[in-house]
Amino acid sequence: MNAGSGRRRLPSRGSAGRRSVGANVRFRRSRGVLPPDRFTTRSRLAWLNSASSRIGTTLDLERTAQELAEFTVPRFADGAAVDILESVLRGDEGSRKTESGIPQMRATALCAIEELSNLEPTPVGEIFVHAKEPHETLLHRYVLRQGKPVLLSRVRDDDFIRVAPTASAAAQLRAAGVHSYLAVPLIARGLLLGSVDFVRGRGAPPFSTTDLALAEQLASKAAVFIDNARLYGREREHVVSLQRSLLPRVTPATPGLLVHSEYAPAAEHHGVGGDWYDVMALPGGRTALMVGDVMGHGLPAAATMGRLRTVARTLMTLDMAPERILARLDLATRDLEDEQVSTCLCAVYDPADSSYTLASAGHLPPLLLDGQGAVDFVPVPTGAPLGAGVIPYDPLRLRVPDGAHLVMFTDGLIKSRDADVDAQLDRLRAAALSLPPGSLEKGGLVERAPAAAARFDEAVLLVTTSAALPAGDLRVWELPQNGRAASAARGLVTGQLAAWGLEELADVSELVVSELVGNALRYGNGPGELRLLRGERLVVEVSDTGPDLPQIQHADLSDEGGRGLQLINMLCRRWGSSRTVTGKVVWAEQNMPSSVLAERQA
Repeated sequence: MNAGSGRRRLPSRGSAGRRSVGANVRFRRSRGVLPPDRFTTRSRLAWLNSASSRIGTTLDLERTAQELAEFTVPRFADGAAVDILESVLRGDEGSRKTESGIPQMRATALCAIEELSNLEPTPVGEIFVHAKEPHETLLHRYVLRQGKPVLLSRVRDDDFIRVAPTASAAAQLRAAGVHSYLAVPLIARGLLLGSVDFVRGRGAPPFSTTDLALAEQLASKAAVFIDNARLYGREREHVVSLQRSLLPRVTPATPGLLVHSEYAPAAEHHGVGGDWYDVMALPGGRTALMVGDVMGHGLPAAATMGRLRTVARTLMTLDMAPERILARLDLATRDLEDEQVSTCLCAVYDPADSSYTLASAGHLPPLLLDGQGAVDFVPVPTGAPLGAGVIPYDPLRLRVPDGAHLVMFTDGLIKSRDADVDAQLDRLRAAALSLPPGSLEKGGLVERAPAAAARFDEAVLLVTTSAALPAGDLRVWELPQNGRAASAARGLVTGQLAAWGLEELADVSELVVSELVGNALRYGNGPGELRLLRGERLVVEVSDTGPDLPQIQHADLSDEGGRGLQLINMLCRRWGSSRTVTGKVVWAEQNMPSSVLAERQA
């Protein structure tokens, strides 16, 4: 057995220290290796055939290695150790047999009978240091360098140091009565994946050439299982990496809203796929929030998710209402060649009145914690999933108090094999009630969700916490419905900018608000509200009841108008418009002076 410098008890089969789950059974010698007259050729073949059903039961590489070790103890050997190449554990291919060097190995699985529990193997999970000449072990010299097996039917006194890399480990082998040693390489598709070595102690017959042939056949089978686990693990990592690269890397500034996100991939490789979320800052200090789940798993679902998120972000830049975004997403989903269906929950938060506007396309309802101890699901009208072709979608407007939490999630947070959706939703509500203060924002619900193999889908959690805007950062005025509206708007804006110490933005802001109010008077049946927001940028916004969205037009020298939006486009960082329930909103943004911005961030 490969030994390390530190003393560590070898986990025994059935002992509490064993890595795998099983009954706590103390095996007697009669349950160990059978005498040669009872381990017949027929029984050997039957035992070897049973390996296919007992090794590789999962696609977890470490678990497969442990199953190999446990399968051989005590039927074939008294102790077994499986070591895997570090590159294989990372998902890379194995190493070609070479005599020029030894690849880096990691102890992966151990198993032994009680009588050998005092050996000193390298602890599972640690990289063992390769000995140098002249103390290079037989495992290093033949199995790892040349890919050849090693058989010592009778271990003599001078052989222990050739089996164990340290004198202490050799003494433990001698004291435990180990008298026979066998090591074979794990080779799949011509590449070395690792090694497995076996020992027998007192009362057991020595290893024979027949045992060597049996061990080589078993190692060949196990190597295929280990390589399959490696390939599946690598595929899962690729899907997870792709999905994470398609999710937001940073959360934008969200006035009046604190946003926390969590992503937990599925335990099984085929569970990873199409769960996604997005957060996007909108004009006027509003924030768009989306959570979606593409039906299906694997690379196709992740690719579809990426395309849908791209379309959704494009639609959100137009500052469209949530129900209109879902309607457009439904059309885009139906145009996809893979004909996949997706659920989606879209929300827009407005800090001016601490309100959410929500729309759902077949998605689970969000959970609302009002900050006063009440927890319940928001009754958002549930429309058809995206791609089903059933529209329109109905919005819900919800006002929340300061400090309220809105939890948007995908079904991976609640999905379980042993309970229905309603029961799991009740559990989620109860878990949210029992969380200590501050735990919700740190992903506490993900920790309470089904874990490990019980969660067979990935989970996305988006927690938003409403907070009052800094005093005076948002000002809203009603404008008169007559020719004095532009003059009144200019006075309100310049006065507020002076109060904020932003006089250097006054000239451009006066021109911008004059043009916006003028367009509202001419094309929008008169202006409605004027909003001025001070944040990372200065936003001027004017609403009206007109149905037509403004567009920049080419103006000839003889034309009297048509240049207002051109000036706004040149003087401002960006501008835009969006439809509302009663009409539209036209807005423009200016960059804040660097000195003022640095002072606010300090």
